Amino acid sequence: MIAGLDHVQLACPPGGEDQARAFYGGLLGLPEIEKPEPLRARGGVWFECGAHQLHVGVEDDFRPARKAHPALRVASTAQLRALAERLGDVRWDDDLLGFQRFYVDDPFGNRLELLTPTSTGA
Repeated sequence: MIAGLDHVQLACPPGGEDQARAFYGGLLGLPEIEKPEPLRARGGVWFECGAHQLHVGVEDDFRPARKAHPALRVASTAQLRALAERLGDVRWDDDLLGFQRFYVDDPFGNRLELLTPTSTGA
């Protein structure tokens, strides 16, 4: 049946590709990957995210995802804190279920969770 997760897709408004590249590629450091030729005309941009992918697709009637969100795992607490400093406007959450985490909005208002396991759990 289901073997795993392949990718997550978020939406952006038309013309948002450069902002997506600056945020996901520049600030978060995700490598951009080339979209397959048949899908390029639709716009959007794709990124590698570990063994998975994060797709940012263009949506004409765009509305940001305020509650639904991907959770991106960071390798260490030090890297999580450095990323929070680089991003600036983050919302830290209490250590919950053995993870240290914060939330941040992408340039389009989509919610993202960034987390790393703490030494005491998960």
